[in-house]
Amino acid sequence: MATRQRRALVLHGPNLNLTGRREPHIYGTTTLAEIDAALQARAASRGWTLAICQSNHEGVLVDFLHEHFGACEGIIINPGALTHYGLALRDALAAMAVPVIEVHLSNIHAREPWRRRSVIAELARGQIIGLGWYGYLLALDALDHLVPGPDEP
Repeated sequence: MATRQRRALVLHGPNLNLTGRREPHIYGTTTLAEIDAALQARAASRGWTLAICQSNHEGVLVDFLHEHFGACEGIIINPGALTHYGLALRDALAAMAVPVIEVHLSNIHAREPWRRRSVIAELARGQIIGLGWYGYLLALDALDHLVPGPDEP
């Protein structure tokens, strides 16, 4: 009998499709495709399946969450600029009732003052900021710790 894998959602907000090319001195040179591939490999080794979505439009991310309502055990999100004003995204995440890990490639607290406030933070189980693309892998490690596997109590 096959063991059921845990399922996580990965959401990338506006402009993250340009990761690796956009302001590499801030966001690094690793592309979003490379980040997603590294996440998929780590997920497979830990018994997770991932559903990944990147959009420059808040409504698309909200719709993605609604499509997976009740069908995931955790969420990794880099909301991009929606971090600071994406209230519809924040409310959709709150409705999911699973652990949310917020990721930022740069240290948002060491940048412009307007970047320091996150509307997602109050519902996130944790934030991983300033560690570049590796923060996504740490977010998956956090979910792996927070969400029991199918064979765990």
